Amino acid sequence: MKPADAYQVCEEITRHEAKNFSYGIRLLHPPERAALSAVYALARRVDDIGDGDAAPAEKLAALDQVRGALHAIESSSTAPGGDGEDPVLVAVADAWRRYQLPLDAFDELIDGCETDVRGIAIGTEEDLISYCRKVAGSIGRLSLAVFGSRDPQRAPQLADALGVALQLTNILRDVVEDRQMGRVYLPADDAARLGLPADLQAPSAAIAELVAFECDRARRWFDEGLQLLPLLDHRSRACVGAMAGIYRRLLRRIEADPGAVTRVRLSLPVWEKAWVAAAALAGRPAIGGRRR
Repeated sequence: MKPADAYQVCEEITRHEAKNFSYGIRLLHPPERAALSAVYALARRVDDIGDGDAAPAEKLAALDQVRGALHAIESSSTAPGGDGEDPVLVAVADAWRRYQLPLDAFDELIDGCETDVRGIAIGTEEDLISYCRKVAGSIGRLSLAVFGSRDPQRAPQLADALGVALQLTNILRDVVEDRQMGRVYLPADDAARLGLPADLQAPSAAIAELVAFECDRARRWFDEGLQLLPLLDHRSRACVGAMAGIYRRLLRRIEADPGAVTRVRLSLPVWEKAWVAAAALAGRPAIGGRRR
């Protein structure tokens, strides 16, 4: 399969599956948009394996297969995936050659997904941040390879921090849904301080108190990660500003009513996401600060 055709498949996956990220990705110039779509498509594949209905052993085998295919990219000058007909792997291989993608970041993502499959256990803040770095900070660093930056020394740390902020927001939004799947990402230490059991089998009001506490942590990671924006060119800054703006505004909604996450799955309406993206492209990132 030709890279151009492979990228087209990845962009189609991104348009249909990336409910929030697609608003930022579409603001990039075509080459960068294609490369970042390839990154998203492979990350989506990894996530889908981890969240699927297969037995744990089958999931781990499938994740190991993806890991092996990624390692083959670095050791081959041709498109990976057997006969080269896997569009996602073909696109990632081409993006790796064009942008020097740090493929070890995909290894970290797979490590995080394997943790989910084997059974997540978050005891401390350090455990939580380590997990977020693996499953989201990794994507931030991969994205930065596509964007480039004015400060190659500082930018990776900020991209990582922004990934952590986005993942923490996801965790807060999905706290009840994840609990139903047997996954609890909020630290047991934090729950214990508020008198909650580690499995979060507790009244909604108690869960809301814990969520409110964790919102402060997520906001601090946003404060650090958003320092990345001035280090990017206009289109990359618009892309990141749109994605970060959507998630920061979602966090603001959770901050305003922490109990809402126990009743509904919060999200921004389509019109608001489009407005955030338009503002980011115009150079006015609608990040959405904390209510005063």
